[in-house]
Amino acid sequence: MKVMISQPMAGKTDEEIVETRERAKAELEEIGYEFVNTLFTDGWYSDEAMKERGVVQVPLCYLAKSLENMSKCHAVYFCKGWKNARGCRIEHDAAVAYGLAVLYED
Repeated sequence: MKVMISQPMAGKTDEEIVETRERAKAELEEIGYEFVNTLFTDGWYSDEAMKERGVVQVPLCYLAKSLENMSKCHAVYFCKGWKNARGCRIEHDAAVAYGLAVLYED
């Protein structure tokens, strides 16, 4: 079974993001889930590439990719603070509406 992480990132350092993600990944793999990465760091998502493609709303572009990855999952794991992050709330609504298992960080 595949799982992705919904994680608030605004105001967090790269180190904090990676630390939270790695901790969640380990926890999820321990209970039998296969982790689907939703931290988009390849060249397609660089500032330059986004500008070249005409992306105006960068957070919306990331959300679209996240929802695409959600289509490959059976579950979504919501990290602490998700209720305060617009994209995470949208991901939560989609997960619930489409019947994915919803897991929450303690």
